Amino acid sequence: MHKYYPLSRLASAVSSAFATFLTLANPSFSYAQTTETNVDDKTLSEIVVTATPFNTNEGAQILAPAKILSGDELHNKLANSLGDMLSHELGVSSSAFGAGASRPIIRGMEGSRVKILQNGMSVADVSSISNDHAVATEVATARQVEILRGPSALLYGSGAIGGLVNVVNDRIPTVLEPKPTGEMEYRYSTVDKGNSGAFSVDGSAGSIGLHLDGNIRRTDDYKIPTTNSTLPWSYTRGDSVGLGMSTIQDWGYIGASVANLNNRYGIPTAEGSQIDQSQTRYDVQALVKQPWNGWESFKFKLGYTDYKHSELDLTDVPQTNFANRALESRWELTHNPIAAWHGTLGIQTEESKFSALSAGTGGPDTVPVTKSTSVAGFLVEERDFGPVHVNAGLRLESVQREPVSAAERSFHLASYSLGGLWTFTPGYAVGSTLSIAQRASSTEELYSGGPHDATATFDKGNPNFEKETSRNIELSLQKTTGLLRWKANVFQNRAKNFIYGQLTGNQLDDEGNPGGDLKERVFSQADATIRGAEVEISHNLRGEGLSLRGFADTSRATLDDAGNLPLQPSTRFGVDVGYKQNQWRSGVTITHAKQQDRLAAFETITPAYTLLDANLSYTQRYGTQQVTWFVLAKNMLNQDIRLSTSVLKDVAPLPGRNFVVGVRTAF
Repeated sequence: MHKYYPLSRLASAVSSAFATFLTLANPSFSYAQTTETNVDDKTLSEIVVTATPFNTNEGAQILAPAKILSGDELHNKLANSLGDMLSHELGVSSSAFGAGASRPIIRGMEGSRVKILQNGMSVADVSSISNDHAVATEVATARQVEILRGPSALLYGSGAIGGLVNVVNDRIPTVLEPKPTGEMEYRYSTVDKGNSGAFSVDGSAGSIGLHLDGNIRRTDDYKIPTTNSTLPWSYTRGDSVGLGMSTIQDWGYIGASVANLNNRYGIPTAEGSQIDQSQTRYDVQALVKQPWNGWESFKFKLGYTDYKHSELDLTDVPQTNFANRALESRWELTHNPIAAWHGTLGIQTEESKFSALSAGTGGPDTVPVTKSTSVAGFLVEERDFGPVHVNAGLRLESVQREPVSAAERSFHLASYSLGGLWTFTPGYAVGSTLSIAQRASSTEELYSGGPHDATATFDKGNPNFEKETSRNIELSLQKTTGLLRWKANVFQNRAKNFIYGQLTGNQLDDEGNPGGDLKERVFSQADATIRGAEVEISHNLRGEGLSLRGFADTSRATLDDAGNLPLQPSTRFGVDVGYKQNQWRSGVTITHAKQQDRLAAFETITPAYTLLDANLSYTQRYGTQQVTWFVLAKNMLNQDIRLSTSVLKDVAPLPGRNFVVGVRTAF
């Protein structure tokens, strides 16, 4: 068990120690000196998307539809997991595997088809293998969270067919803060008696940039709607700490960071189980401006991750020990315009060793020990042809799977993307993106062959799977200026050799014999089609006064001549109403999800639901500090909400009515 400390004492000690270090390193610094933030500002700066080759703003991401969560919006949507936090974004749902483990699903695609990054590098966990595995990144200390699709996604992996999510915490400083700055927050939630606190501090000593962040979270089993009971094994425990520093010069910067994350949470299946997760991560990052004639910048990133988790029974006895050690590197060169083309080319390498060993015997449990290596080259280019902006991407990749006791597999992948945006009149644009993306079969899809107690399944892979090829077309129409803005996207994705987990209806024991409590799940391969639409209209979304937003999304995923794909999201629509005036911020969101009755084999109908959320905050100053008091109300109607994308929907509804109260200070 981990040792934990009171939130206020830890936060105070850390911030005081950090401020003292800065003062000793540079006597001109003073903790009392803070960066002024005008809470009355009516003009908000553009949000920059860091997971693009040119750091363009959010409004420019028509070719790669993006959503950037930052500031008050990020804080209001903060949740225990990444999936829960993003589950109400356009085209995004959640795997909803209890409070501790929830991964984002984008346009009906999940797992290894949605890549999770931290500061532009893979989180290198095992969350894509199974829904009960939590994403190993901490959203409480994030500065912004980015959802990205389109040509730019090819920089990070051919397998990002659904898209990618990048959690940005700026752990390696890239600018020198003239004064120590930071943020601290505490919040309490009623539905699970939850306490959480987070902090982030930045400063500098001469040409050295410094960063420190951390968080602690404790929640009990949460209350479920329509009853006075709680959901067994839905508790969470978590903590993280990260330290980074860099030298920042006129030519660029070079820095490093180290971070440790620990999570422990329950799995609210009928049988119940627990997961004890830890990760230590080391990162190096460098940027050189104008390294040679004709080149705009050279960027290098190196990351090493030591990840592990144990699946425990209800008496805390380990059953299976998972581990993944990964080393990733990225080399990127951005060139000056050539014949009006501006682009980035680079190389990405990754090597990992995955294991899932029986705690009792030390031998392979569900999946054999497997070493995976990949080498990829990529190129992303853009240019303007009058009112038409063009963006193109190419990625060539070689992937090798080397299991200890099964046949090796090699995959040679080629992915392409081409998009065009025509601004046919100021403020109005129509765009189209075409892409072909290939994905290598994952380790669990190839080599699974045993029980997985946390999901109550007996998984069977197929070592002869072919690579998966997705052909996607997307059309968009947007109004991007003025108080009234709107956008509409329609898409179709035809996937050849699509891999999915298919329940057979058989019940097996731990040895694979008939008559046990485990559902037989066989990974299968077939052609599939995923199509859908998204629409959003807003008025004065970021300005003072009244704001309005309406939204809707829908998707349909079918296997060619074989019915529906499993775990598909429901059609949703809703309305946001907000009001901002001086120090006050408030908002109400109502979302309705329709009944999901387009089912795969052995699935059950998911009832419709209506979700009502609200928020209210007040910001004031105490001397040089800015303090925000806030109240969040979630599921105010106390509806019994079950997500069609959740394996646990029949046994684990989402939390009931929840009030979150907290305070946040920025200095």
